[in-house]
Amino acid sequence: MKYFRMIAIALLVLLVFRPAKAEIIDSTANGFTVRVHVTIAGTPPEQVYLKMVHDVGTWWNSAHSWSGDARNLSIDARAGGGFTERLKDGGSVQHMTVVFADPGKTLRMSGGLGPLQSLAVIGSMTWSLTKSDGGTDVVFMYAVGGYRPGGLSGLAAPVNAVLGEQLNRFKTYVEKGSPE
Repeated sequence: MKYFRMIAIALLVLLVFRPAKAEIIDSTANGFTVRVHVTIAGTPPEQVYLKMVHDVGTWWNSAHSWSGDARNLSIDARAGGGFTERLKDGGSVQHMTVVFADPGKTLRMSGGLGPLQSLAVIGSMTWSLTKSDGGTDVVFMYAVGGYRPGGLSGLAAPVNAVLGEQLNRFKTYVEKGSPE
């Protein structure tokens, strides 16, 4: 009886907290595509978009930043703008360049995140937001292609894991006010 209760509680938690569905769509020596999908309850796409763009330094995990402090991150969501980070002593990082911004619907950026920056690769990241029953569906695609000694296929899983974590943090932030 004790085990049935534990299983019932676990199932209830899974039904209430629906984590991001992160998947590797394709992975070859020349590139990979990852896709993450979350449904954010109780918030329309326009508000989700604003939180995604204006609050990135609040929900992004500091462990996945060059400065070690996500509060140094910002997104200037206009064509030619960027996903940037301030470093100490006046330094800076441009993680990605915004190539398409349609507030409340789509944000597309070009570039290599984190260690991908040092490789001969380019990435295209697209955030698509659509209204769903009681909230917003967020579909996040990141396609990376180019050259790396030994190929790129070995990077698909770690990139997928990091981006899945970020989207889970974002969902939690929008729904509960804190990414934790």
